[in-house]
Amino acid sequence: MSDQPWQLAKFQQSLKKRQKLQGLLRYLSCETDQKCLLITFGDNDGALNWHFRSSGGCWSWGDLDQENLDQISELLDEPVLHLREDDIPFPDCHFDYVVSIDVLEHLDQDQFILREIFRVLKPGGNAVITVPNGDPDLLANKIKWRVGMSPETYGHTRAGYTLEELRQAVSVVGFNPIGEGGYSRFFTEMVELVINFGYTRVLSKKSDLSPGKIAPTSKDEIQQHGLAFRLYSLIYPILWMISRLDGLLPSKSNNAVIVKAIKPHE
Repeated sequence: MSDQPWQLAKFQQSLKKRQKLQGLLRYLSCETDQKCLLITFGDNDGALNWHFRSSGGCWSWGDLDQENLDQISELLDEPVLHLREDDIPFPDCHFDYVVSIDVLEHLDQDQFILREIFRVLKPGGNAVITVPNGDPDLLANKIKWRVGMSPETYGHTRAGYTLEELRQAVSVVGFNPIGEGGYSRFFTEMVELVINFGYTRVLSKKSDLSPGKIAPTSKDEIQQHGLAFRLYSLIYPILWMISRLDGLLPSKSNNAVIVKAIKPHE
């Protein structure tokens, strides 16, 4: 791809991940001495971690899936913890910010991890949480499910959450929602659908992929499909232009939702 780490080169041509980063950074204002935690669940090669660290704050890293921990740690030159949904191994009231990226939809019960996030945040600390929008009326969802890209294909236990459902989930554990938003509307979702469908059904044998493996997340996988990714690089400018059409659509059509919530002072 380039002389830079493969994760960062790949990130530069990831429409949805770039939107995700921009969307989440709008809710962060980490000062140099503030402690921040990023929680992910697989489908993470470390590029998002790298960009969050560059934005400011003193970051710690955790993932609920073990598969990519080593390569994330290698990119960051820092340890990445394997978390359990009911155990974030930090003391009470430790962090100023906790960012959770596409975690809740993988879990049978979301309250365990949300209680842990609440516990490790300082009073007045902020949680910023993003999940897929599970609204069945969204056209992108209807198309994805019709072509066989179901929530199970993505390794999800549910389609996602509407904004109201996510606000309710964080409120149950004691958070006060103070902001909301989203990213990735219809045109970006369709570009991503074509890419994910191509990877799972054409480039890779579906039977060889575990649930949630919808795109390459390792250097070996990138090299295995090198020709396909070189072709993708050539057409990326066209795909980027298509994704810009999202700006013509209303915010209620976001296919990923974000809620920012504060832990009240007692």
